[in-house]
Amino acid sequence: MRKGEEEAVDPRLHEDYPETQAPAPRANPYLVGHGEAERRLADAAASGAVAGAWLIGGPAGIGKTTLAYRLARHLLAGPAAGGLFGEATSGTLALDEADPVFTRVATGGHGDLLTIKLGFNEKTGKKRSVIDVDSVRKMAPFFHQSAGEGGWRFALIDGAELMNPSASNAALKLIEEPPPRSVVVLVSHAPARLLPTIRSRCRKLHLQPLETAQVEALLARYLPDLPDDDRAVLAHLAEGSPGRALELDALGGVALYCELVGTLASLPHLDAGRLHAFAEKMGRYGNEAACGTVLEFLSGWLARLVRGSAGGQAPTAFVEGEAALIERFRGLPGLARWVDVWEKTTRLRERSESLNLDRKQVLLAVFGALQAAARP
Repeated sequence: MRKGEEEAVDPRLHEDYPETQAPAPRANPYLVGHGEAERRLADAAASGAVAGAWLIGGPAGIGKTTLAYRLARHLLAGPAAGGLFGEATSGTLALDEADPVFTRVATGGHGDLLTIKLGFNEKTGKKRSVIDVDSVRKMAPFFHQSAGEGGWRFALIDGAELMNPSASNAALKLIEEPPPRSVVVLVSHAPARLLPTIRSRCRKLHLQPLETAQVEALLARYLPDLPDDDRAVLAHLAEGSPGRALELDALGGVALYCELVGTLASLPHLDAGRLHAFAEKMGRYGNEAACGTVLEFLSGWLARLVRGSAGGQAPTAFVEGEAALIERFRGLPGLARWVDVWEKTTRLRERSESLNLDRKQVLLAVFGALQAAARP
């Protein structure tokens, strides 16, 4: 739901995007752009040859966890859903939203499904930074009990790359010798960070970012009140991730991008007052996510400029005034200068996150590098 509306928010809506109509992955009936991956899972389910462990990887926010829950519902529904030892599934794992299994998975009430993800520190109330071993050890008693409904038991580790070493080793033991009629699915934004032994024992699916038009279509569904122009900008900035597009909307991403382009417009003669006001606002306490997004936008903008210049084609302009800015930058000699600024921006962005640097000073340093590079 959007701000100001009176209707109650469905508790199954995504907790990260409460002001939208985006369902949480466990309650999401829509899977867009991953038909081939779904067909592979559906064929495995139809043949009864479901591997004991799967690794679903790919960028954040593109539907990996949605696909995992789609498989969970399909297996837990059993032959009645046309799955294992039932009729052919025609390449789909879809389950009717009216099915009791769909509802119970959506509300977290299915006894044969276990989800492991980042929890909260009970003392501080803050989200933990790793998945600890105690969380993963819950899988052992879960799997060694008989399935409550006589079918399959399904465990999902969401954000598997966040398991600490002890948790990874505990997961490996179960993946190496999975109990009969059990499935472990690891969802990861960064599969390379998992133990090589875990990766080698899983069947792998790597999902790709969605097409821009697909992201726009999902935004139209989840943010029906969003203006068409803003929807198009968010879809491009999100680079194929509907989840990222929703995050950007919650952060006021379109306005941030327009403000960034407006600040860049006067290069190489930056308006010092405007720049310092912008950096001051981004550096305030509580604006960490917005500042990180601005640095992400800058890094992405420079990357598109470099790629476009190298290929002899101007990158796409998303907002008013951006086309003229791109054309002016492309007219400056020396592609190497933009590569250097992109590298510095990326490096400062990473260091500001890991070392908690003064965000205002980081932004001023980045704009100083841009100003130097923009001089003829």
